[in-house]
Amino acid sequence: MGTEVAVRNGAGKVVLDVRRGDGPKECFNYTMASLAVTDRFLAEKNDVAAKMVKAMEATHLALKADVSLAEKVGYKVFPASEAALIARLIERDLPFYSTGISPEFVDGMNAFARKAGILDSYPSYSEVVARLG
Repeated sequence: MGTEVAVRNGAGKVVLDVRRGDGPKECFNYTMASLAVTDRFLAEKNDVAAKMVKAMEATHLALKADVSLAEKVGYKVFPASEAALIARLIERDLPFYSTGISPEFVDGMNAFARKAGILDSYPSYSEVVARLG
């Protein structure tokens, strides 16, 4: 949302959108929208975490079926000028909506974190992505 507002106001410009192929291919795995919980939360409330993922999946399906739902919610949480943009933004980004995290993404994200100096190990997929259910 912030990017779109900045572009429309002339205060910003999109230089790279790695999801659409700008920049090096490995950059696709450098960022993603996510929901994170602690190991303790998973141990104590795995069923709640699973329900959270199911709710996100249902939301994705609902938006894919009717993107105007985003605007209805947008007007409840954003200023009107921004709420008017939300349906178009959601529609544009729907191809990237997924609750899945692939092993390739985890490898790429970990490689980026090591290059950035914020990770010095090689966590496995199962250490990063929880099994729910």
